[in-house]
Amino acid sequence: MLKMKNIHVTLKTLLASAVATACLMSTSAYALTLKLATDSGTQGSPAGDALKKWGELIEQKSNGEIKTKVFYQNELGGQQEVFDLHVAGDVDLMLNWPMTSYDKRIGVIYTPYMTMSWDEALNAYSPGGWVNNMLGGIYSDIGLKFFGPWPEGFNGVGSRGKYALNIADADGLKVRTMTVFPAPQTMQALGYQTAAIDWGEVYTALQTGVVDGEAGNVIYWDYEYFRDSLDYYVQTKHFFMTGILSGNQETWEGMSEEEQKIVSDAAIEIMNDQFKAAKQQDDHYIAKAQEAGMKYFEPNEAQIREFAKAAREKVWPQMDKEVGPEIMDTIRKNASPL
Repeated sequence: MLKMKNIHVTLKTLLASAVATACLMSTSAYALTLKLATDSGTQGSPAGDALKKWGELIEQKSNGEIKTKVFYQNELGGQQEVFDLHVAGDVDLMLNWPMTSYDKRIGVIYTPYMTMSWDEALNAYSPGGWVNNMLGGIYSDIGLKFFGPWPEGFNGVGSRGKYALNIADADGLKVRTMTVFPAPQTMQALGYQTAAIDWGEVYTALQTGVVDGEAGNVIYWDYEYFRDSLDYYVQTKHFFMTGILSGNQETWEGMSEEEQKIVSDAAIEIMNDQFKAAKQQDDHYIAKAQEAGMKYFEPNEAQIREFAKAAREKVWPQMDKEVGPEIMDTIRKNASPL
């Protein structure tokens, strides 16, 4: 009888253990795993490092209860394809240079000559800044959670054989622009011929002579990827370039408040790091490009004003139709004076 009782106890113990194991397996199986991606930036690049750190911070702050998988440039497709995955929820978190295919109002981030100095730009894009406040509502409307900007700096035109410090000299130069409005329209206003080309195809376009230059980025990208193809870089400052840290809204709403805080706090840390580092980082790559033989030009105040005046006169009225007069009224009210 004692033996039977012991067997009964042992079976109960084994059953309890099996149930506990099953529960643990179930919890593990349903542990939150977030997919992070960037549309621009390989592993080891500033953008790639920022994305990697975002994932690491999330895992650290959650004590490993949230897992992350990081995907770098072109690992999930081109810029538009990855942004599509983000909106669809197949990519949970993203550091991206946003596409306007879902809402042309996202193009406000590419408003030419909206800000004219580092101080003005960083104030506008910082949490609570007037550009930052505009972007939050726009992102929400397309199903994305806006965490904030990841600033890079003022962009310019990398070219070979010829460069332009004014509108007249740009005649005959054909440059690659981003495929989003109003990137081609801006460069046309500055006197260039344009070809809107996805980032992943720029190298081939330069090598085959489809374009004479690249007009979409801060100098880091032209130095890192195309320094063997480009002779000059003119910092025209037509856009203040910034990536955006965002999350899929459905993923966000499916998280607990604690999980949301972990992801948001990690994003804020990444942003704060970049706000401190952006100017120094840009200066570093300006020097590196010159060391590599690329000739760097910074237009003087009168030349920048010529570019800015032309872009505002020709592009801003088009933006009234695309992003709406209400948004453009806010931009006109807050933009740097000429």
